[in-house]
Amino acid sequence: MAFTVSVGTAQALDGREAGLQAAHQALNRMGVNAPNLAIVIASHQYQAREVLSGVSSLLGEAPMIGFSSSAGLTHEGYHPHSVVVALLSGDFQADAMWLPGYAQSGRDTATKISQHTAARVERQSLLFFADGFNGDAEQFCKALTPGMHIAGALSGGDLHTGNTYQMASAQSGAGGLVAAVMRGNLKMGIGYAHGWDPVGSQFRVTRSRGFWLRTLDGRPASEAYAELFGYPARDWAFPPLNYLARLYPLGVEQGEEVVVRAPIRVEADGSFRMNAPIRDGIDAFLLVGSRTACERAARQAAQDALKQLGDVKPVFALALVDVSWQMLLKAQPGVEIAAMQEILGANVVIAGGYTLGQIVPVAGATPKFLNQHIVVIAFGEEPQE
Repeated sequence: MAFTVSVGTAQALDGREAGLQAAHQALNRMGVNAPNLAIVIASHQYQAREVLSGVSSLLGEAPMIGFSSSAGLTHEGYHPHSVVVALLSGDFQADAMWLPGYAQSGRDTATKISQHTAARVERQSLLFFADGFNGDAEQFCKALTPGMHIAGALSGGDLHTGNTYQMASAQSGAGGLVAAVMRGNLKMGIGYAHGWDPVGSQFRVTRSRGFWLRTLDGRPASEAYAELFGYPARDWAFPPLNYLARLYPLGVEQGEEVVVRAPIRVEADGSFRMNAPIRDGIDAFLLVGSRTACERAARQAAQDALKQLGDVKPVFALALVDVSWQMLLKAQPGVEIAAMQEILGANVVIAGGYTLGQIVPVAGATPKFLNQHIVVIAFGEEPQE
């Protein structure tokens, strides 16, 4: 059976109707093939259970995973306040997992996934989505089996309320992780890059507790940014600056590597709420993004994904894009998709959404947690042996 993919999108007043219409459109485009897996990207403005009700009423028993996002993306462009449904059909099998305890313990969740995959001997690929506001993604990554072929993202949502959700088959909610374990003649090629560069400003992280970066150079983090950008420190605790701070992430040293760490928001006390801990005493560099650099990064990520596919022809690409890209590219929504299409070609079906962090596999090591990146996951059909 040839590997085929179809995508449907819809906007409606309520989530059930949007989910129903998007699933209906995707099924019509798929024709006679039955879906082996559904991927759903839904606006955080809808209720998770309503979206799930609409989609599952048409898909029946087909495995499904999904996540909330501030907007959806497809090969047709940018889709605010919408539901995107991607249906995958081919010579492969997929199991959908719902793990509600991710926010309480990323380590326990990783152990359950590792145990599930260890029960089978055939090669497996995993795609997952987890809560973007609650839970420790770095702890989760470090507890996974080294070399595991897993990729995914942290659900996007309302930055003011901290509301995100995840969906898997008949279940939905916040604080969880959903995963699709795929086996068979399906190959995933994964590429990632970001469009943020250092601008010369350097800080010392002088106080950090858990997910809260309290002080830079001995003063509240918001004061350090206030001096740089010219807005009073108190203004950073309120919209729009309290979430636009994500546009200005930090490059922090981890061993010999510099990784990007971005605030989710600025708290009332001037501290930055991160979604990965940052150690005291390390140096951090201010990073600034640009449209040109992001377009270049989207092309690079697509190119690297194709390289991983090798001789396998891409049929579908899942784009997991940091929400900072949506903020930066507000005047030109969807340009990252156009940049991807320059590399992938116009015939490759694309679906995706905006996220609060991305996870990619590392050969021979545990997966890596990213901020500010675009991750392109290209899917193709492996030739029969």
